Amino acid sequence: MLLTVTCLGQFMVLLDNTIVGAALPDMQHRLHTQLTGLQWIVDAYVLLVAMLLLSGGVFADRFGRKRVYLAGAVVFTAASGLCSLAPSAGWLIAGRVLQGVGAAALSPASLALLAAAYPVPQERVKAIGLWAGLSGIGLAAGPVAGGALTDAFGWPAIFLVNLPIGVILLLVGLRHLDESRNPNAPAIDVPGTVLSVLAVGALAYGLIEGGARGWTSPVILGSFAAAAILLAGFVAVEARRSAPMLPLRLFRQRLFTVSNTAMVVVGFALMGSSFFFSQFFVYVQGSSILRAGLQTLPATLAMVIVSPFAGRLAARYGFRVVVTIGLALAGGGLLALGTVHADTGYGNVWWRLGVVGIGFALTMSPLTGAAIQAVSPQEGGLASGISSTTRQIGAVLGVAVLGAVVRTRQSGGASFEAGLNSAFVAAGAVTLATAVFTGLWLARSRPAEGSAVPHRSAGPDAVTPSNEVAANSR
Repeated sequence: MLLTVTCLGQFMVLLDNTIVGAALPDMQHRLHTQLTGLQWIVDAYVLLVAMLLLSGGVFADRFGRKRVYLAGAVVFTAASGLCSLAPSAGWLIAGRVLQGVGAAALSPASLALLAAAYPVPQERVKAIGLWAGLSGIGLAAGPVAGGALTDAFGWPAIFLVNLPIGVILLLVGLRHLDESRNPNAPAIDVPGTVLSVLAVGALAYGLIEGGARGWTSPVILGSFAAAAILLAGFVAVEARRSAPMLPLRLFRQRLFTVSNTAMVVVGFALMGSSFFFSQFFVYVQGSSILRAGLQTLPATLAMVIVSPFAGRLAARYGFRVVVTIGLALAGGGLLALGTVHADTGYGNVWWRLGVVGIGFALTMSPLTGAAIQAVSPQEGGLASGISSTTRQIGAVLGVAVLGAVVRTRQSGGASFEAGLNSAFVAAGAVTLATAVFTGLWLARSRPAEGSAVPHRSAGPDAVTPSNEVAANSR
């Protein structure tokens, strides 16, 4: 029952990652919002998850994993209800912020409960594998469910589907989950958390709103300046704290730095490009919302199918080989998407989405495994959590930057189709450049002190592309 409850909670979080994309065209039509509004609807959620994920894991260990898990479920479910009732884009964005807070508590607490219930390493690995595999179905189900629900009932239905799941989680969780905590868990890094949210939020604001307000307007320049100041303050605070949320000393290890840099690009290119998948099929090729949801399925389905093999391939051939090949495939697939047009047949589109999904599936678990291998065994959970956080930060920036590319092209007189092509090409170019970067540098410069983690450490993180999202709470 424990495994079922934790899987269901993570399933709900992962479902929300992909189900919203299918409903974006309907949101734009019914809420009378522009591209910037859609960007905020996505980024408001991702931003809060990215910046609160590490603190959520520590919070669960410190104050009780069952308590934080159920609290996260309550917040996420209530926020989903608020989203479904939103009369405007502003209210929907507010609901998405609350959803992000709930997900940042629910996701790490679910894996923490599982890890505490299976203290034997071999049993724990099997349980985490099942947890990741079953909950990962939410990634593939999102586009189809989102398209079907939106086509039949409108975009509010994609949030209403969370309500019965949340109620089941609460009723079963209260009855069957056992409380556990770590009395030695570090204190919550409140200053670091606040500064990180504000810094990335200010940067995202400048990138999203710059196209509409003008890149040289005082508000946009001020947001970029504020982001720089807040980021400097975050670095200064983290360098002085005895138990920071982000230990800067870890970045002295080249393997850790390179893997997390690459993970930012993975989040940037994957989330930034997938933000436009449904919009391409609906606005450029004239598909219905249901059909568009089905048409985007090759990317997520490829990720779910290929991801279980990524860690095993990394254990056999090394992180550098697998990650570099994955980034090259993903970058090539995105460049290929940059050449599709309104009259391009789907038979010449689906394989491009599949290549993108396969490429990114080959990168995420090995990159997390590389980050874990770069540190001591005692810090493996922290390294995994940081890896997931950097991917989410990349996702925030991807939606903001690629959206800015589209808006800039349109303001210059180009069509939406031309803007999308430029965004896909930009994402592909960045991804291919990162493939060269990892091919040259994704290797250990010297052994980390006290580290004896073998190459096979990538294995447990290889089951799905998102099982590392809560591993910081282990």
